[in-house]
Parts: sequence; structure tokens; C-alpha cells
Amino acid sequence: MTLIAVSKSFPAAAVAEAAAAGASDVGENRVQEALAKMEALGPGAAAVRWHLIGTLQTNKVRMLQGRFALFHALDRAELADALQRRLAAEGRRLPVLMEVNVGGEATKAGTTPDRATALARRIAACDALELRGLMTVAPPVPAPDAARPYFAALRELRDRLAADLGHPLPELSMGMSGDYSVAVEEGSTLVRVGRAIFGERPSA
Repeated sequence: MTLIAVSKSFPAAAVAEAAAAGASDVGENRVQEALAKMEALGPGAAAVRWHLIGTLQTNKVRMLQGRFALFHALDRAELADALQRRLAAEGRRLPVLMEVNVGGEATKAGTTPDRATALARRIAACDALELRGLMTVAPPVPAPDAARPYFAALRELRDRLAADLGHPLPELSMGMSGDYSVAVEEGSTLVRVGRAIFGERPSA
């Protein structure tokens, strides 16, 4: 299991402190914020693996610049096609996760479970993309164990998609500060923890 320290809204100095304390993986929701922190850290940015965990607009695909170890939020065919064109032109290959909105929340990104097979096949057909697994953000729940059905649903969907595609999908990115222990019990291989590492986000 890999712990990803999510540094959204925190300064580059906080990332440097986390890396010095042993954090090997850092996640950012926005590509611009991630790149700004990489620049601020200079050579120190290479001390961690960077994960892009938030939604990416197609017109910002060019900004990835080969700087991310894994993109967690591939949620639509148009984005898969844009990534394929850009990466193929650059001679790069990018590991990705398909984001699935297992809770059906209108305010959250992610493909729906019933459209997941078609999108997974589309991604798998892109030779510049390496589909490694699935990601989800569980709905807000009153207690961590109440998120269990959502995590179990993602794991079961992953297993069905792996069988359909005919190759393993080893990664499940699920679980955050309030529910990561339950996510790990349900098979998470990547947990995205911000508040429990960095504290409450700075107010705007």
C-alpha cells in the first residue's frame, strides 16, 4: 500500500518537510499548483513521486510535461484521446487510473459504473496510456465503515474490468484521511491523505 501525501493548498515548504520526514509520494489536485511547487522545490522536487489526483481539462494536457508518476482521474473519452495525442507526439507513456463515481454524486467527477467498461476499453486502446486500475472518492459518510460499500463496489468493478480486458489492474486509489483504514481493508493500494498529514487546509 502506498501513502500519498496530498498537499493541496499547502506551500512547497510543507512538501519539503513531509519528504524529509519520509513521504515518498505527493499528490496534487491541480496541475498548475503541482508545477509551481516543483519549481519552488527545485532539485528537491525529485525526492518524491508526484501524483495528479484531480480532474484535468483537455486544454491543460500539455502541462503534464512528463512530471507525474501516475494520473488518477481519467474520467472521459475526450481526455483519453487528448492525452494519447500529446503523449504520442512526445514519445511518452503515462500510467493512469480511471476515475469512477461509485456514489453517483452529481457534484463529483468520474465515469459512472455502467459506462466504465466502454471507457476502460477506450483507454486500453491508447498505446500511450497504461491503465493501471481505478480511483474513486467516496461520498461523505457519518462513520468510516459506512464508506465500505463504495470501496467494495470499486474493487468488484476492477475485478470485472480486468477480466474483460484480459490483463491485471493492480491499483485501487481509494481512501482519504477519514476513511483510509476501511479502504485498505477493502483492497486499496493507494490512499490519498491530506489533513491527517498536513493538518487543516489554510483558509482562503
